[in-house]
Amino acid sequence: MTLVAIILATLAAGIGSVWVAALLMRAGLGDGRRGVGPQHLLSLAAGALLATAFMHLLPEAFESQAGAHDLFATLLVGLVFFFLLDKAELWHHGHEHGHGHGHAHSHGHTHGHTHGHTQGHGHAHDHANGDAHAHGEGEARRGGGGWALLTGDSVHCFGDGILIASAFMADLRLGVVAALSVLAHEVPHHMGDLVVLRQASANRRMALLKVSLAGAVTALGGVVGYFLVGELQDWLPYFLAIASSSFIYVALADLIPQLQKRLSAGQTVAQIAWLVAGMTVVTLVSGMAHAH
Repeated sequence: MTLVAIILATLAAGIGSVWVAALLMRAGLGDGRRGVGPQHLLSLAAGALLATAFMHLLPEAFESQAGAHDLFATLLVGLVFFFLLDKAELWHHGHEHGHGHGHAHSHGHTHGHTHGHTQGHGHAHDHANGDAHAHGEGEARRGGGGWALLTGDSVHCFGDGILIASAFMADLRLGVVAALSVLAHEVPHHMGDLVVLRQASANRRMALLKVSLAGAVTALGGVVGYFLVGELQDWLPYFLAIASSSFIYVALADLIPQLQKRLSAGQTVAQIAWLVAGMTVVTLVSGMAHAH
């Protein structure tokens, strides 16, 4: 009975929070219809991710018996790992683009030679090639951070599942409260996830599916926690540190640079306000969860 309750609660918290976030965005957040544009949601996402890492995950990790040196080392290793993961993703995009460019160059040269328009066609080809190259780099950069985010999300959700299972093992009502708390504090965070993945791809359904699958890892953490809650408690602080490193990396390496644009005073104030709002919402909800 307890295991069934854990599975249902972790699925509701992990996937339910993703769908609530998607519904809020579907209601008009982020498309400009209600005065909220993509830049506002990018600011909100950056604030939510940073607050989740610094005000929720890291404090919980450092409240444990794990040593500060080991936790900071784990955080550093996580940041380097996600940097390398991002590099691998960009290299993959660049390799695909380079293959396509080579084919286009060969075709363009033959075409120009056949029609005797080598100089004019070459100029047009160079111009088009420059545009395509810049576009390819832009697409690759937009895609950056996606895998790092999903990896960190999965680790974070796995840790949430262990926390919910631990609460259920102590008391059924405490488990329900823990699951509701996780659902509540994950909503603004998953809104940030969806913003990042929609920046990487225009396919909204695929972005929702990816984040939902990461959220489903909460149930895996719950099941594993039910059977191995005693042994996994010692590893939980390191899970939290790794998840924190992914959120910090995505916020600082992928989101914040997109916000560093020359804007009017009003737009800059709005950008900062949404950044602070993201931090505030996550901090308040996390504080309420800790109180419960």
